Order: sequence, then C-alpha cells, then structure tokens
Amino acid sequence: MVHDGASGGEAGDGDGNPEPGLKANAIGFLDALVIGLNSTSPAYSLAAVIGPIVALAGIYAPGVMLASFVPMLLIAAAFYYLNKVDQDCGTTFSWVTRAMGPWAGWLGGWAIAMTGVLVIGSLADVAVQFGLLAAGLDSWASNEAIRQGLAVAVILVMTLICVIGTELSAHLQDVLILAQVFFLLVFAVVAIYRIYAGTSTLDSIEPTIDWLNPFGAGGAALTGGLLLGVFIYWGWESAVNLTEEVENSATAPGKAGIWSTVVLLVTYLSVGFAVVGYAGTAFLAENAAEEEAVFAVLAHEVMGGWDWVVLAAVCTSALASTQTTIIPASRTALSMARRHALPHHLAHIHPRFLTPNVSTWWVAAIAIGWYLVVNQISENALLDSLTALSLLIAFYYALTGLACAIYYRRHLLETPRNFLLIGAGPVIGAGLLIWLLVESVHDMSNPENSAGGVSWFGLGPPLVIGIGIAVVGVLVMCYWRLHDGRFWRERRGVADPDLVHGRKN
Repeated sequence: MVHDGASGGEAGDGDGNPEPGLKANAIGFLDALVIGLNSTSPAYSLAAVIGPIVALAGIYAPGVMLASFVPMLLIAAAFYYLNKVDQDCGTTFSWVTRAMGPWAGWLGGWAIAMTGVLVIGSLADVAVQFGLLAAGLDSWASNEAIRQGLAVAVILVMTLICVIGTELSAHLQDVLILAQVFFLLVFAVVAIYRIYAGTSTLDSIEPTIDWLNPFGAGGAALTGGLLLGVFIYWGWESAVNLTEEVENSATAPGKAGIWSTVVLLVTYLSVGFAVVGYAGTAFLAENAAEEEAVFAVLAHEVMGGWDWVVLAAVCTSALASTQTTIIPASRTALSMARRHALPHHLAHIHPRFLTPNVSTWWVAAIAIGWYLVVNQISENALLDSLTALSLLIAFYYALTGLACAIYYRRHLLETPRNFLLIGAGPVIGAGLLIWLLVESVHDMSNPENSAGGVSWFGLGPPLVIGIGIAVVGVLVMCYWRLHDGRFWRERRGVADPDLVHGRKN
C-alpha cells in the first residue's frame, strides 16, 4: 500500500518530475527468507558469541540462546503487522513516524543506517580472514594491509551486486545460504557423532534436554546472554526492507522475517548443543576472549584435515551478510530521502536496475571510511564499535514494538488475537529490549568491559561510540529540520481500518 507518495511507484526528483520506483515483484517469499537469514550471518554470529555465552552460562548456553529468541519473535510480529498496513522499504523509520511522529521516526531511521556503517567493514574483514584460512593462506590472513585491502574490495563488489539488481542479489544469497547451512550441519553432525562414539579430542559432555533451561546458570548469566542474543538474531528484518520489491508485499516480507527467526533458533540450538557437548565448558570459557578464533580451533579439533569446511561456513556467512547488511541501510536512506528527511539525491533510483544506487554507494563509502579509520586506532576499537551495535539495535527494535501497539491502538481490543499479537507481544518485546538497553549502557560505562580495557573520557569505548553516533544523529536531524522542514509537518496517525481488516490492498 502506498501512503502519501512515500513508498512504491514513482517518486519526484524535487522539481515535480517523476522518477522510477523500486522494481516491484523482483523476488519471492523464499528469496526474502534467504536474505533475512543471511543478514544475521548465523555461522559468523555463532563463531563470535558461542565462547562468551558458554563463559556466562556453561552447559545452559543453548537455553540462553532459546531465551534470547523470545524478544526477537515478539518484535518480528510487530514487523509483520506494521508491514501489513504500510509497505515502505524504510520499515522502522516509516512506521515510527506514522505512529509516534517525525522526531522519533527520524532517530529510528538513523539508528538503522548507522548499524550498517558500523558492521559492514567488520563482516568483510571476517569473510576475507576465514576465506584465506580456508585456502591455507595463513600468512595473508595475518597481514593487515592485505586483509584490509581485500575487505574493501569485497565491500565494493557486494555493493555493485546490490546496485545491479535485487534478483542477482537474491540468487547469490541462495548459493551462500545453502553453502553455509550445509557446512554448519556437517560440523554439527560430525561433532555429535564423535561425542557418542567417545572420540572427542576435548572434554566432551553428552547433551541433555536440561541444557535448554535458560535459568539454570542464574539471573546474571541470563542477562549477559540476552545481550549477546540481540546480536546473533539481529538482521532478519532485511527481508522486510525489501517489501516494495517482494511479491505479495503486504504479507510475504513479514512472514519471511518471522520464519527466519525460527530457522535461526533451530540452527543456533543444533550447533550450540554440538559445540558445548564436544568441547565442554572449560575449553570454551577459557578461550571466550578469542571470539571467532574459537570456531577455527574447534573446526580443526572436530574435522581434522577437513577443518576448511567450517572456515568456509564462516567465510560465506560473513560474505553474505556483508551484502545483505547494505540493504536495510540503503533502503532506509532511500525512504528518508523520499519523505524529505534527508537530501533528495539519496532517493535516486537507477533507471535500468531500479535499485537505490546513490544511497547504496553512500552507505558503502561511509562504511569503508569507518572501517579503515577505526582500524588505524586499534583492532580493539573495531571490536568496540561492534559492541556499540547492541545499543542501536535494541533502540530501533524497541521503537518498532511500541509503534506497532500505538499505530493499531484502535484495533487492539477487537479480538484476543489482536491484543496478544499486535499489542501485548510487541510491547513486552520492546520492554525487554529497553531493559537490555539500560543494562548495556551500565555495562559499557565500565572501561574494563571493553575489548581493550581502556578508557575514553572515563567511559568504555563502546558507550562513547554509541553516544557519539546519537549526538551526531541529533545534530544532523536538527540541521535538516532547519534546512528543509517538510518532513516535520507530517502528523501521527492510526492504522487504516480497511487495511487492518483486509478490505483493500
């Protein structure tokens, strides 16, 4: 559904001349599901957090991953119902603007765009590093100049693919997710087989159903695990950012988002059981600080000479996510520019490929600049910038949950289903994320909790980075409000009853 010229069809060029819109019906439900899965980078996410989660929760790590799924599912429901009445590629930006006003909507859009800037370079770096290790080029992987140069090349190639077309992007994602899931399943099956065969090279433990108890390790462990869970499930909403380019745009993108969280849960639990069972808690806890390197060591322990299988899984995972993470940032910038919340040239659509080429290249350029500059500060600074991600993610997810209940407020009491799935569920999800946001700020304020243990202005670097991004966002927003106030004349509204009840589309 097109609202006020904000989505779909054609947008003006600022002089009243129509410009082409995004390509409608470019991909189907399964393509959207795959893109949602790849955006979370499951193999990379597991590699990054399995050690820290086990250090916190021990054998109950699978239970913590199960618990962290709950707020994601509740927010995924909010995305589904909001997309049903407003198919706008800006997602959170558009929905929060309609429900809560332009100031909150602008900040939500800024948070989404900045998550891409913070993480794209790191994902490309991991893809290059694990790809080189899988190919046996260990010396190249340890050479910073080679690794960073190849990472920049990866970002540029993936950006070009995003610009050339959504169909090409989807086809590449199909290949990458198949490779990734296959490699992960092989690893999990071999690990579990060796546990029960008694051939584990580490202190293996036979898995039990009790490991799914998220409270087994105590409240503090659950809190820390939920914070990590925000990161490992983040990204599934990329499917919804493509809503204007997906067939059956009113329902298919939202369903793809929900199903991607379910598939991720199954994947994480399967590999979590395999890793904890094979390696035991002591090994994983001792090596938690090594992050992705833990997976590389485990790959060799489990697969022997076939360890390249797991290294390739992490490589393809990060490679896929490098591309798909560009999607929400560029589509959000496009949506904001169409509504005059950002410079209009960011709304330009390529006349041949029907993709937002200007905003896509801008996202890539800023991400490359951030990656190279932060690497010059220190490797820990790059890790700290990733830690700061949880602040932005929790913020815009929580905004979306609240916006769902507010936008549907006149329909929440019509049926118990509406009350639970559109009202209570998203609000509870938002509440959990706000709580996690507060916990994150408290945790990040202590410099000792940062990657390098250093202090920036008396605070932890991740919190300083998060505050810096928020301050820059507020300054840009205020400047643009003074420069072009059209977006700020938009008024809050409610969901169209005809759309809610399916009487028009």
